[in-house]
Amino acid sequence: MVLIAAFAFIGVPILEIAVFIEVGGRIGLGPTMAVVVATALAGAALLRHQGLATLHRARHSLAESRMPIAEVFDGLCLIFAGGLLLTPGFVTDSVGLLLFVPGLRAVLRALISRRLVAQPRPPNGGPVIEGEFQRVEEEEVQGGDPTHECARRSPVKVVPPEDS
Repeated sequence: MVLIAAFAFIGVPILEIAVFIEVGGRIGLGPTMAVVVATALAGAALLRHQGLATLHRARHSLAESRMPIAEVFDGLCLIFAGGLLLTPGFVTDSVGLLLFVPGLRAVLRALISRRLVAQPRPPNGGPVIEGEFQRVEEEEVQGGDPTHECARRSPVKVVPPEDS
């Protein structure tokens, strides 16, 4: 994670400066600046158009009592893409424009969801303790006293797993 942050804050600006110098040397300062402004304007227009379409799909999903998971992911990608397009630079603009492609977002969504599903985590973030349990009647817990604190909390008896 530290390497990703270092690349984002150090590597990307250095890469952008190098590309600016190369492009500016080939097409000149004026056209380079025009391309940067044009991509920012195009990004704003694409963000507005696709963002509203995504919002419409999310509302439709909610109206059908479905969770709009794909729409939320698309919305996050669009926000990130808009931020990249507003950032001056050709590399960030290229990545931002790619995030506006619905097919690419679908592939990213599938990859990320597969990775999240492949790594199950307990809901409270604690360790996973394997074992078996069986339900018991309240009378059996704490000597048959159903008013005892433990009996009121949980009528579950934990049985350690058998050694194989």
